[in-house]
Amino acid sequence: MNNDRTTALSSKEQWQVLKRLLGYLNPHKKSISIALFLLVITVVGDIMGPYIIKVFMDDYLTPRKFPTNPLVILGVTYLGIQILNVIISYFQMMRFQELALKVIQQLRIDVFQKVHQLGMRYFDKTPAGSIVSRVTNDTEAIKEMFVTVLIGFVQSGFLIIGVYIAMFSLNVKLAFASLILLPILYIIISAYRKYSAIYYMDMRERLSQLNAKIAESLQGMSIIQAFRQESRFHDEFDEINENHYKAAMSSIKLDSLLLRPIIDLVYTFAIILLLSFFGITSFREPIEIGVIYAFITYINRFFEPINQVMQRMSLLQQAIVSASRVFKLLDDQELDPHQTEHKGFHVEKGRIEFKNVSFSYDGKTDVLKQIHFTVNPGETVALVGHTGSGKSSIINLLMRFYEFNRGEILIDGRSIKEYSKQELREQMGLVLQDPFLFYGSISSNIRLFNESLTDEDIKEAATFVQAHEFIEQLPDQYNQKVSERGSTFSSGQKQLIAFARTIATNPKILVLDEATATIDTETEMAIQVSLDKMRKGRTTIAIAHRLSTIQDADQILVLHQGEIVERGTHQQLLQKKGLYHKMYRLQNGLVNEIKG
Repeated sequence: MNNDRTTALSSKEQWQVLKRLLGYLNPHKKSISIALFLLVITVVGDIMGPYIIKVFMDDYLTPRKFPTNPLVILGVTYLGIQILNVIISYFQMMRFQELALKVIQQLRIDVFQKVHQLGMRYFDKTPAGSIVSRVTNDTEAIKEMFVTVLIGFVQSGFLIIGVYIAMFSLNVKLAFASLILLPILYIIISAYRKYSAIYYMDMRERLSQLNAKIAESLQGMSIIQAFRQESRFHDEFDEINENHYKAAMSSIKLDSLLLRPIIDLVYTFAIILLLSFFGITSFREPIEIGVIYAFITYINRFFEPINQVMQRMSLLQQAIVSASRVFKLLDDQELDPHQTEHKGFHVEKGRIEFKNVSFSYDGKTDVLKQIHFTVNPGETVALVGHTGSGKSSIINLLMRFYEFNRGEILIDGRSIKEYSKQELREQMGLVLQDPFLFYGSISSNIRLFNESLTDEDIKEAATFVQAHEFIEQLPDQYNQKVSERGSTFSSGQKQLIAFARTIATNPKILVLDEATATIDTETEMAIQVSLDKMRKGRTTIAIAHRLSTIQDADQILVLHQGEIVERGTHQQLLQKKGLYHKMYRLQNGLVNEIKG
């Protein structure tokens, strides 16, 4: 493998991952004890069965003695053990299955919570499909390990111990001779674990890439079809799928060699060893047929769990690889910016101050350079500039989506880092260029599970932003179903709902990230009045491409390559005849005058 992401885990790393997985069982120690107790009883039942038959063969069948009462007791005991074993096995399996599902349930909750704690930097570099694969496919593989592998391993371990105890009670020499099987099997298992980890790591990465490619295709389907990119995406998907197939075939070849066939070969040698021992011994002394039967049965019972273990080793390796990927996500330190919060601090007025803030996404190239400005309560500051000038980066820092280390951002004279995230989120209303609507209803999208908002509050917010009129015309009005991402609504309608969602919480600070860019001119004019009302009494920072929407701003900051190159009101900037003047002229169609 030439990709470090598919590097196989060492034996030490595998044990560490397995140990961490088993740590999820700690809260369920009582249930584990009960399940293990039931398991011990079933193992004892499995061991007692062949021994009872051995007694029947050697004590009654061979000497041809058939006393009624002892045979009835023997038969009833054997039958009772088998029936009891079935009943206890049911409850034991149910207990283990319940434990496994609880563990996976908690693991998925941990992963899902972690995803929401990760900073935007993580999502900038990680495809969404890859994250989905870890939350779904990888945790599902771990579930299979707990449900089948772990239970099988524990059961097999107890059964192997029980088989050896039974064999030692029958014939010490032969039992000692049978111990040679353990190092042989250990070597096979170790070899399988070593090489299979490589293939399963590769398979999981390929599957993650498949999910990422599918997610990208679904999200960009309209663009793919519009630009006739179906063939290219098909070829890319086919290449990833082919690599996944090759990795799977390599794993299958290894399974075909080191799983059932080689274990069957060892089993054959074990039977030859057993029969040879009894054959040689029979020349010196008589051999009880029941002992032969019991030993052969115990050897079968010994290899049955070994075969099960080996068959499940592939699931175990997949689970360990999947768990390592999940734990890598859980251990990722690319978290949301840390707050040194003080619970008593609240945003009172909403005065914003950037003091010489510089910022870089990659740690190398600054996208913001010595940004310094102040927005007083009730004022509106507009950010304008060409694409890539740093407008959205200022918003990202203000919203605490990214951490900054140079300069300071203050709200009401205190560092933004000293407020709790809850306080910042409650007091900042954000409206993005591309509004995101969740699956549900219009009402639930405006409320966003804020139970303090009543139906009247929602209607007032919608009325405030001019959304009430079109909502009332819908068949189900505020209960109208919203599909994924609000695909059944127009861009303008989605943006109006987003406005209502923002204003419903009555924030002190309003952040508009090109909020009217996707709205047609008629709709924009209709909500401009609402925007004016929204800005009154609130500190507002607005990014705008349409300069006509921010002409009444108290201050306009013109950015170029991460620096504020001009600042002032609309009229002041026009009089400077600088970059803002050129942008304004360009938008108003006076290109020839600009050139002149």
